[in-house]
Amino acid sequence: MTEAFVALGSNLGDARAQVQEAFAALARLPDTRLLAQSPLYLTPPWGVLDQPPFVNAVARLDTTLSPHALLDALLAIERAAGRVRDGQRWGPRILDLDVLYMDGVSLSDERLQLPHPRIGERAFVLLPLNDLAPSLELPGQGRVADLLARVDTTGLERLP
Repeated sequence: MTEAFVALGSNLGDARAQVQEAFAALARLPDTRLLAQSPLYLTPPWGVLDQPPFVNAVARLDTTLSPHALLDALLAIERAAGRVRDGQRWGPRILDLDVLYMDGVSLSDERLQLPHPRIGERAFVLLPLNDLAPSLELPGQGRVADLLARVDTTGLERLP
């Protein structure tokens, strides 16, 4: 089994319910165990600012899926939730799932980069990731808790 972390986000429809259902879908993946889920956070939009706030979280998995097989499974969960990828980056979405990190995997191709190259810039990823793995060392980026200390978390709110 390989430890993996997946970011979850939604800002359309019932975003909170979308993220909760995505956790449940991750728990149903073959050859995968959902080990932990972070609290949910209400976060301001990033990239394209003229859109609703997001609900963001992170899942910790153990999986025997390859990185690309995990990515394909995440894309299938997004499609099942109603997401249509139209090429727009950072815009509103019913569900967004991203592989952030897989233990021992360094990968960069046209479909996937691991560890995710922009973790250190994104408070909406670092805050929930820190809840699960503050001492996780991301190769080439640093320790999660240290990265979190360097980003602005203004406007991020932990949901009850």
